[in-house]
Amino acid sequence: MKRPTCEGRPAVFRLWGGLVALLPLVLTLWPNEARAIPAFNRQTGQNCVACHAGGQFPELTAYGRLFKLTGYTIGERALPISAMAVVSMAKVANTAKSEDSAGDFQKNNRPILATASLLLGGKVTDNIGGFAQITYNPYATQDANGAFHGHSNADNIDLRFADRIVNSQRDLIFGLSANNNPSVSDPWNTAAAWMQYVPVASPTSHRFIDGNAPYPGFGSGGNISGLTAYAYLNQRLYVELGGYGTSRGLSAFMSAGLDRASTTQLRGINPYGRLALNTEWGAHSLMVGASGMVARVYDDPLDTSDPANTHRYVDLHLDTQYQYQLDPHGVTAQLVLARSHHRYPAALVGLPAAFLDATGAATLAGSNATDTNHLVRAKLSYTYQARYGTSLGLFSLSGTSNTAAQTAGYDASGTIVQSAGAGSNFSGNPATRGWTLEAFWMPIQYLRIGAQYTAYSRFNGVASNYDGLGRNALDNNTVFLYTWLAY
Repeated sequence: MKRPTCEGRPAVFRLWGGLVALLPLVLTLWPNEARAIPAFNRQTGQNCVACHAGGQFPELTAYGRLFKLTGYTIGERALPISAMAVVSMAKVANTAKSEDSAGDFQKNNRPILATASLLLGGKVTDNIGGFAQITYNPYATQDANGAFHGHSNADNIDLRFADRIVNSQRDLIFGLSANNNPSVSDPWNTAAAWMQYVPVASPTSHRFIDGNAPYPGFGSGGNISGLTAYAYLNQRLYVELGGYGTSRGLSAFMSAGLDRASTTQLRGINPYGRLALNTEWGAHSLMVGASGMVARVYDDPLDTSDPANTHRYVDLHLDTQYQYQLDPHGVTAQLVLARSHHRYPAALVGLPAAFLDATGAATLAGSNATDTNHLVRAKLSYTYQARYGTSLGLFSLSGTSNTAAQTAGYDASGTIVQSAGAGSNFSGNPATRGWTLEAFWMPIQYLRIGAQYTAYSRFNGVASNYDGLGRNALDNNTVFLYTWLAY
């Protein structure tokens, strides 16, 4: 794959350019006193469980939400650098039903370094702070000989100005967030950016693990940046409004390292909004909220000359989260209902299907003008002594069928062919359902060792023969083991 470039310069220079731009922040944050681990622990002097529910980074407690909303500024300046790495292994239930097992299930049943990240974050002044993540993917590209090559890129970034007004009538937290991922600024883990939080690897053996099962998201994709304004009144009412566009100019470092040819380019400013009602009593907290975004995405990220050549996504999420945190017990329940409406550019509507019917005649319907998907995602987790934990997650995706989504079908000779291997879709329907059971252990506060089992009852529209060559949903059931270190 061609190395990504921007304006004639290798993308890695954009990445390091962004880091150089952050160097004054790093120098400002250099510690007067370094205590414990990682950066926010050193800054606040608190144990991980103060901010993270049952110690489960990055899921936040009420105190952790306040720390984030006040701009990561609580406490004293400290060493702003942390790091994390994930070693994992995935084993797919059935690798036999595949035309190319080596390509469909790379590194299956083999431990790998899945990902590693450098994290910069913390307090700059009493009102300014931030969080920035630079991630290394050892399996970012693969050459013609099958060898993998690693690559680094900017990951989640959230830079903030925040203030707080407290008097006898009100407690108001307000601020601005410059970030590169809609909802990464959100303090609840039902937000699209945070509900899936165990990092996943690129090899295709990991394609069916929980982290790659359907999750709520926005159609805006990557290579973006935006500015949002937020307010949190009396720790009850949360409102956030803002807009996102393509990362360029001063904000280009927020997408450094991404390949412009395979990431999105947005047309203009795309609105994002979030509303949540929160209540807390004793060890309990409950949030009910909604978020939404309208995104206009160019069909060809390398050609933005025609404003009509854009996809339009309208995403709406309804979510709720309940927490009970009282040592030694921690309980979190989460539910998200998501609806995504996708309108295609006129030039793509009614195009002939890529495949034929069983007789070899071109009788399949043309591509849709619009698609609508619905997703239900729920999770219940429990931790004991911030050391032992378990969770159960459920997912159900349904939506319209579209021949444009087919990646398997009949050719002119009546033979079934595929273009996406074990992930091929014969029906053109996205329906995917299943569940994930997880158990994890945190022997020390910055290390989590976990095991997940993800099972499917439906995949790509059906329970059986979803790829046209006999692969069933349950063949994708996967055991996923991981060790996650954050220091």
